Amino acid sequence: MILTHLVALTFAFVIDLIVGDPPKWPHPVKWMGFLISKLEKSLNNGKFKKAKGMLMLFTVLVIVGGLSILLVIFAYRTHLIVGIAVESLLISTTIAQKSLKEAAITVFEPLNKGKLEEARLKLSYIVGRDTDQLNEAEITRATIETVAENTSDGITAPLFWALIGGAPLALIYRAINTCDSMVGYKNEKYKQFGWASARLDDVVNWFPSRLTSFCMLIVNQPEFISRSEARKIVKKDAPKHPSPNSGWGEAAVAAILGVQLGGINFYKGLVSNRATMGNPLIQLEKNHILKTNTIVTRTIPVFLILLWVGGILSEMAITWIESTIFV
Repeated sequence: MILTHLVALTFAFVIDLIVGDPPKWPHPVKWMGFLISKLEKSLNNGKFKKAKGMLMLFTVLVIVGGLSILLVIFAYRTHLIVGIAVESLLISTTIAQKSLKEAAITVFEPLNKGKLEEARLKLSYIVGRDTDQLNEAEITRATIETVAENTSDGITAPLFWALIGGAPLALIYRAINTCDSMVGYKNEKYKQFGWASARLDDVVNWFPSRLTSFCMLIVNQPEFISRSEARKIVKKDAPKHPSPNSGWGEAAVAAILGVQLGGINFYKGLVSNRATMGNPLIQLEKNHILKTNTIVTRTIPVFLILLWVGGILSEMAITWIESTIFV
């Protein structure tokens, strides 16, 4: 089973690399968002908001997991090739490598032409912070931080969970991540209701985020320091991030580029002073957006190779245990 998951997630990687997420195509994440929105409107009121948030999360995961398991079982019972094809397509909807890099380019292009207003607008589509007053360096920083953080959330984490549980677990991961992105805020409206979604998202991203950071440092040579110095920076700075996971990608990218990320952000007019990531060996420049995309492009194949190694070793261990116990 692990080997079929490996084949399916590899095909999914290729599908997303070529096709991406065409905006007019049906997409499971859109359906998840619709379901979450409906449940949030009906449940996020009155007393016991934390319990109601847990109920919403449980309902979403049961529906997403149940439907995907039934679909995958039916596909594999039809034929092995049909099963792998269906799994590949489903897993491809949970990853966003092409769209993530394209989103960065849509900000870079007007920024490179000096069109700050357009760059701010395009940036507002992919970040939650206020963008209307950002200068060139701040637009650059926000774009790099988004790409660095979402390398795990949007690409490597769903691939990791696809290895363990195929398309159903990849879709369950994406449902958790979508719940967190919609209700996992620490404001008055969602602090209690989104608590379960935020905490579970922290759990499922813990290992993938660190493995992604490790892969970034393996395959990308830091521009101004050694890899050992870069690892020290990541180890020192990543835990400073308010998210237990987001700092690992940001700190790795900052160390590789020799720049400093983090600092003051504004969210709906409210200031958020984020811890800094990396050492400012050089000033941030707009071309660092392209370099960040290159870091991601180099990182994902290495992550896939590690999944294959881990998957094959796990399959061998399971086979050995079964042969030993049932001889």
